[in-house]
Amino acid sequence: MYFPMGVGHIINPDAYDHILFIAALCLRYTLHNWKQLLVLVTAFTIGHSVTLALSTFDIITVSRNWTEFFIAITIVVTALNNLWVKDFQFRNKYPLIYFYALFFGLIHGLGFSTLLKSMLGKGEPVVAQLFYFNVGIEAGQLLIVAIVLLLSLLILEKLNANRRRYIVLTSSAISLFAAAIAIERWPL
Repeated sequence: MYFPMGVGHIINPDAYDHILFIAALCLRYTLHNWKQLLVLVTAFTIGHSVTLALSTFDIITVSRNWTEFFIAITIVVTALNNLWVKDFQFRNKYPLIYFYALFFGLIHGLGFSTLLKSMLGKGEPVVAQLFYFNVGIEAGQLLIVAIVLLLSLLILEKLNANRRRYIVLTSSAISLFAAAIAIERWPL
């Protein structure tokens, strides 16, 4: 039951902030860069899994208003970071975007935990519920990554678009939209 809830939490129009974040995170990569993308997504997964568990067990608590605001900020920063990518060689073993993904995953995990805590059922071990919900989130995120890679493939190879221009235009649009979300979610 918790696996489909995790998938549904990501593949849902109401989860547009998480969808935008995943899109901004993997936009600079193509299918040829699958190893780097795998490390990137894994870093995000580690981050959000840690805070999802800590928050679910009430070890840490952060106001939902602040969490939602900072989720929007992570989208802005990630999308703006794409604007500085000029060469697509990705030679650096640990680029800054990996650390962003890990740290921003911590913030997104707090957002996921709000939903999970509201749905926790009685009778089933919390650890099992947490595990299946988290695996569902991962499955949903991988679907988003696949969609972004497919769209990038179509735009870059089939429509023969300039890769840098594509990333700049798409990242700019994502960052502007996310900035509007951040302003709307200002917690004070």
